[in-house]
Amino acid sequence: MLTVHQFPCLSDNYGFLLHDSVSGETAAIDTPDAKEYLKQAEAKGWTITHIWNTHWHPDHAGGNAEIVEASGAQVLAPKEVEKLSAIDRVVSHGDTVKLGEHSAAVIDVSGHTNGHIAFHIEDADIAFVGDSVFALGCGRMFEGEPAQFWGSLERIKAMPAATVLYCAHEYTQANAKFAIHADPDNAALQDYVAEIDAKRAKAEWTVPTVLRRELETNPFLRADDPALMAKWGGSAPHETFAALRAAKDNF
Repeated sequence: MLTVHQFPCLSDNYGFLLHDSVSGETAAIDTPDAKEYLKQAEAKGWTITHIWNTHWHPDHAGGNAEIVEASGAQVLAPKEVEKLSAIDRVVSHGDTVKLGEHSAAVIDVSGHTNGHIAFHIEDADIAFVGDSVFALGCGRMFEGEPAQFWGSLERIKAMPAATVLYCAHEYTQANAKFAIHADPDNAALQDYVAEIDAKRAKAEWTVPTVLRRELETNPFLRADDPALMAKWGGSAPHETFAALRAAKDNF
C-alpha cells in the first residue's frame, strides 16, 4: 500500500513523502527543505530511501545533499539536477522508477525548465508534477518554448481523468483570479473558485487537485478549447497557450 504524506514547507511549497508499507521504502518527492523532510520522516517512523526530483530549481532539489548525508537515500533525477547535487540515476521520459513493487512512469513535462519531469504511478492514480501544472495554473516558462510546454501539458491531459495531481505550491487562489479573468463564463470554474476561496479562508490546503477538474477549469490545459482560442488568439493551441502564459506573467 502506498501512502502520500503531505506537509507545508518554506513559504508556499508542499513537501511529499511517498511510503510503501510492504517494502518499507520511502521516497522524498523533491527536497525543498531537508530539515523539514527529515523531521517529517522521523515523526512517521520512516527512513527516506529515495529522492525523486522533478527539476533542478533549489526549492525542489536544494535539500538533496543533506538528506543523502542523513539517510543514504538514492537520488533519481533529470540530468539538470547535477547543477545542485550528485545523482545516482539520471532518468528521463519513458523510464520507469520503482518504490517497492510499485512503478512510476517518468514523463517529460518540460517548459518551466528544459529537463522537468513528472512521476506518474498509474495503478495508484497519482502523479507528482512539480511546477509543470498547478491547480488552475502552470509554471512560468523560464527555459522552454510554448510548443514544448504545450506538448508537456498534452501529456498531462492524457493521463486518466481520475489522476490526483500533487503539485508543489499553494498558488491556487492567485491562479484562480487569473483563471476567472481568462475564462469568465466557465460555470465549473466559478464553482471551483468559490470552493477555493472558502478553503483558504479556513487556511485549508487546495493541493492536491484532480485532473478531471483541471481539464474543465484550468485555462492552460484548455488552450485547445475553441472559445479560449477565439478569445486569446492563436491559430494553434500552443499559440493560445503562449498568449495565456504571457498574460498571466503580467497579471
